[in-house]
Amino acid sequence: MKQPNEVSADSALSLLRARADRGDTSAADELIELAAERGDLGELRRLADGGNGAAADQLIESAIELGDLDELRRMAAAGNTTAADQLIELATERGDLDELRRLADTGNTTAADQLMELESEEPE
Repeated sequence: MKQPNEVSADSALSLLRARADRGDTSAADELIELAAERGDLGELRRLADGGNGAAADQLIESAIELGDLDELRRMAAAGNTTAADQLIELATERGDLDELRRLADTGNTTAADQLMELESEEPE
């Protein structure tokens, strides 16, 4: 059973979501901040998928912090170039040729360039 303060926190969060969904940018900003503090990628994803650019940026940052490459891949596949750039950077740092190949195969020229560079550095 929820404690009284949990119920009020849930109610406050629901009200904040409703305000954000009606276009209240202050409420959306507060919701993004709360979601980031809680590591709530689902809430950030919901806001980002609804077109909130700040939520998308925070989602990328949180996904990087949490090592959630699947979330970055999902966003990159949906056309988010910042997520794709972050994936390329992470893959390059790790020497992950498979990830770079996968991104290059989707037409990402930066990934293709990084892949060629890393492959040229490999000892034969």
